Amino acid sequence: MENLPPFFSPFAHGFVRVAVAVPEVKVADPVFNGAQTARLARRAAVENHAQVCLFPELGLSAYTCDDLFHQDVLLEAVRESLDALRRDTADLPSVLVVGAPLRFENRVYNCAVLIHRGSILGIAPKSYLPNYREFYEKRYFAAARDASVDAVTLLGETVPFGADLLFEASNVPGFALGVEICEDVWTPVPPSTFLALRGATVLCNLSASNITIGKADWRKTLCAAHSGKCVAAYLYSCAGAGESTTDLAWDGHALVYENGDLLTESERFADGEQLIVADVDIERLVSERTRLSSFTDSAHDFGDRTVRRIAFALDVPTGEIPLERTVERFPFVPTDGRLRDERCYEAYNIQVAGLVKRLKHSGIKRIVIGVSGGLDSTHALIVAARTMDKLGLPRENILGYTMPGFATTDKTKNNALDLMNALQITAREIDIRPSCLQMLHDLNHPFVGGEPVYDITFENVQAGERTSHLFRLANFNAALVLGTGDLSELALGWCTYGVGDHMSHYNVNASVPKTLIQYLIRWVIGTNQFGDAASATLLSVVETEISPELVPGKEGDLEPSQSTEAKIGPYPLQDFHLYYITRFGFRPSKVAFLAWSAWHDTQIGAFP
Repeated sequence: MENLPPFFSPFAHGFVRVAVAVPEVKVADPVFNGAQTARLARRAAVENHAQVCLFPELGLSAYTCDDLFHQDVLLEAVRESLDALRRDTADLPSVLVVGAPLRFENRVYNCAVLIHRGSILGIAPKSYLPNYREFYEKRYFAAARDASVDAVTLLGETVPFGADLLFEASNVPGFALGVEICEDVWTPVPPSTFLALRGATVLCNLSASNITIGKADWRKTLCAAHSGKCVAAYLYSCAGAGESTTDLAWDGHALVYENGDLLTESERFADGEQLIVADVDIERLVSERTRLSSFTDSAHDFGDRTVRRIAFALDVPTGEIPLERTVERFPFVPTDGRLRDERCYEAYNIQVAGLVKRLKHSGIKRIVIGVSGGLDSTHALIVAARTMDKLGLPRENILGYTMPGFATTDKTKNNALDLMNALQITAREIDIRPSCLQMLHDLNHPFVGGEPVYDITFENVQAGERTSHLFRLANFNAALVLGTGDLSELALGWCTYGVGDHMSHYNVNASVPKTLIQYLIRWVIGTNQFGDAASATLLSVVETEISPELVPGKEGDLEPSQSTEAKIGPYPLQDFHLYYITRFGFRPSKVAFLAWSAWHDTQIGAFP
């Protein structure tokens, strides 16, 4: 037990640390290239705790050797460099994935060699050799399909050989490594697809990949899509400084993707070597594959493509180690402004489209909504307004009611009235205090006798009366009651049950968390969807303390006496927990670790 990583370490929560290296090379100088590889491997393992380190295609020789690949002196020097590399890195815990031209069966293969603790775990030859435009690889190399053996002798060891190798860690659940080389991923059916279907969660691509205008974007699109389709991590390493530029150029692009998400990338066209590091969430990948029935169906359909499983023990670092990965503090809200606007546009229009369909299907042309001046009812109201516009119906068909109770502040009531007027809906005010007093009297509640007893009954009587009014108003006006409660409240149970504010005929906010609603309203303001007057009121709403406004404060108070977040905790943190528990099914301890990693160095609730 004493060797297990502590709580404040990613290795205790299903992460594996990977590195992608782009060393500086010298063409046809395996001694130099091997030394550079060993030095970067040590830096990745010792300084960065990397468990896997990927290097570029043919990195021990350099890619641009051309006809030198058929020279005995070069091939022998590569073997000697490989031998030196495995000996020099025998004390390192990382799995090294290096590129080398190797001759077997009177053929030269473009190979990925996997080295761990001084031993060669296996050799994966390239499957698809490009032989078009600037590429001439069939002149030099044989493809994986040409091999007639599944094991070779290298440096005195019998080593598994083939494109069907899967390297599994016996001590890290879910971790399995698959390898392919450059052009393999540019084909219609990359070899790594079958490795992923047979269990590989981390896919490595040793690449040379010269650069042409626009190719980097396509490279990223390809890696993102392939990692997403395979539900895997995808590591990609391009050749960089030192390769020959006789007729090609190199940008040294290194990438790490996880299920379509870019975790990190290198600087392109850097002057020297580069090393990027990221923590891959193996548990996330396994969880996603468990949910995706189409993934397991595909694995069944292609079950005839067998793999050979190479078992080894993956070294797991100990001690408290910071997470090498960006954890978004607001997972429902992108930090990138452009992407955030796109998501807000989509979310808003999804809500509008849903309500449009419901009204069309039911034949109902009026909406009843309670407008408190708070975030949720405000957002539901602007969704309703745009829905009426879409349907070609007058906004007067929205019957908005603000229903002040014992704790309603002038600020929220005025915001509600101002917004309804700015949107030109039918606005009314109904004071619910008389009906609440009647119920409290029927209950023999002490508040009726003048005692300031603000218990849960006192609060729920107000919320229940509002909902009761709304349903009867809907009956009376042949209308639909539009719900306002958001996803965060529903998940926390922070709703008034017993015909309270969670009840409605149709709730447009049911799948929208509180943090996203704040941004949605700010997006409506920023795009000026409803004019300056409405935008000014909307800004006042988002800047108001979140409160149920059910317990009276001191006379003359402008702000509510109750703070929802003081009672249940900050909504940003609650939404963070909600995202990782419902979206991925992570255990509470992992969510706590992620929350600590995201928030420990800043004020919780501070928006970007």
